[in-house]
Amino acid sequence: MDAQIAIARSSDDAAQAAEIVERFLVASMIPDPETAAGFMIADVAITFTGGRKFQHPRETAGFNAKRYKWVKKKMERTDVAPGDGETVVYNTGTLYGEWPDGTPFEGNRYVDRFVVRGGKIVQMDVWNDSAERILIRKAIDA
Repeated sequence: MDAQIAIARSSDDAAQAAEIVERFLVASMIPDPETAAGFMIADVAITFTGGRKFQHPRETAGFNAKRYKWVKKKMERTDVAPGDGETVVYNTGTLYGEWPDGTPFEGNRYVDRFVVRGGKIVQMDVWNDSAERILIRKAIDA
């Protein structure tokens, strides 16, 4: 394959993967888990903070409903790493919203890592500072 064609295809795949992830995240924030699921394969592997495993966006929405009164993402950056047959997409930024008691928060850092193959998300890994913030709110010095 011609090097220019390979670079162009890689660039197109990267742009498509970033768009899929960003559209997924927007649907997730509504929250609209059924629309969000349309961007994922049926047997997607989702791992949230603390190693919690989920298989559908409705499960992650349920988890978030217990942790937050409401939560949204301020998406600051999307980085794409094209690979052989898959693309890894990192979306970073901060969370803002309210804790279950109605106390507002903002500036809670997050990193979401996605693996995209064939136009669908096959893996999602989530990290954020919520646990640290909860410890501080509970005055636990750990």
